[in-house]
Amino acid sequence: MIRKQIGRLAKQSLVYGIGGIVSRFVALFLLRVYTHFLPPKSYGAVALILATEAVMVILLRAGIQNAFFRFYYLTSDPIKRRTVVRTSFWYTMTAATIGLALGLIFAPQIASFLGLQAGQINLVRAGSVFLWGDMNYQQQTAIFRAEQRSISYAIASVSNVIITICGTLLLVVGLHKGAIGLIVGNFTGTLCVYTVLLAYRARLLGFEFDRRLYLAMEHFGLPLLPSALALWATKFSDRFFVNHYLGQTQVGVYSFGVMIASALVLVITAFQLAWPAFAYSIDDDDEARRTYAYVLTYFLYFMTWAAVALSLLAPFLAHVLAGKPSFYPGARFVPLLAFGSVIFAGYSVVVISIGRIRKTGANWIITGLGALADVGLNILLIPRVGAIGAAWSLLGAYGAMFIGMSWHAQRLFPVPYQWRRVVTLLGVGAGLVLAGKALSVSAPLALAFAVAYPALLFVFFFYQASERKQIARLARRVLHIQRA
Repeated sequence: MIRKQIGRLAKQSLVYGIGGIVSRFVALFLLRVYTHFLPPKSYGAVALILATEAVMVILLRAGIQNAFFRFYYLTSDPIKRRTVVRTSFWYTMTAATIGLALGLIFAPQIASFLGLQAGQINLVRAGSVFLWGDMNYQQQTAIFRAEQRSISYAIASVSNVIITICGTLLLVVGLHKGAIGLIVGNFTGTLCVYTVLLAYRARLLGFEFDRRLYLAMEHFGLPLLPSALALWATKFSDRFFVNHYLGQTQVGVYSFGVMIASALVLVITAFQLAWPAFAYSIDDDDEARRTYAYVLTYFLYFMTWAAVALSLLAPFLAHVLAGKPSFYPGARFVPLLAFGSVIFAGYSVVVISIGRIRKTGANWIITGLGALADVGLNILLIPRVGAIGAAWSLLGAYGAMFIGMSWHAQRLFPVPYQWRRVVTLLGVGAGLVLAGKALSVSAPLALAFAVAYPALLFVFFFYQASERKQIARLARRVLHIQRA
């Protein structure tokens, strides 16, 4: 049963993540193009705009998207589910339009607050349009996720990616529009696909706004708002601190490292798209507990393995992906950022228990403490050790959040997580990276270190007896095929 559940989650995550996987890999390879046409300073300005857009989306949503999934699954009545969809749609449309108007009106003030130059005000205006399209697009694709129509979601995502890539290349490379072209290109695909989805769902999205339902959804979702803001502060505030202490050029170099490490973020994003609907669809609490425990172990297994490879290959990737040598130093941030993503992946698993029992009121305290730790560490470390202090701050904050949320969730909905195995995964992975960095391994040797990770886990007794038998059967099958 556990293997079947894990397999179903992995399949859904893979399908949901197809758009993100294609987008992220293409974005990584296009980094060479973007960093050739944009200097680090302009690339840093774009990073600040996108970070600001992310926090505005959180504020304007006011927790409605998290509530959407929970309330959608509280009933099996198609009429009531339609009311949930429509209420969420009209709230999102209204909030996004308000955000667009405010961004356009106060663009000069926002640019000044972000430390942008007078000629960069249009970046704020473009970011406001991106905000409007992003909020509404995500609300539409959330319906596919709620319906567990992963193929439809993937088609929408890939279509968005293809149009976005074409638009961005035209604007940045063909028309030499620089930073503004990078932002406009990013929302071109979003707006196009959103328009198609509106036409596709015209009958479903009739005007209906249930005020009582909306208040109930906000009662569930609003306590998650401070938590979401704290997560934003932990994830994005480092750019603002680096900008404040070191300037936009260093933001650009740091953001280049973030982009390399974001190969792991796309895996987390794909998982997060599938995880809530999957986790809430398990009716039996005992089965849910068993499944959640194995999901944490196996998800962190995959994430740590990927983090080891990415960390050791970071210098090689920087030389391949950067269009200018001035971006190469971004590679040194990758190991800390990658393992920060691993820790956040664990947080993404354990936090679902709180949503399952609908006791989200204390989430903001834990994430808030993590955000405070991040801010404090940024202030303490960046002036002393430079931008690497931002990466250390992120790792420390995610670690605090994961430990705090695990303790809190276990009090409310105990799950038999396999903590010894989790610690083994992280410890062996970190040890391999430290050894590789100390030896300054080449790219081929880095790959060898990464390949050795699963085998090294045998030495530390990670695998259970049933898993060792499965691995042995798989090895015999491979040997048989090779001999044949």
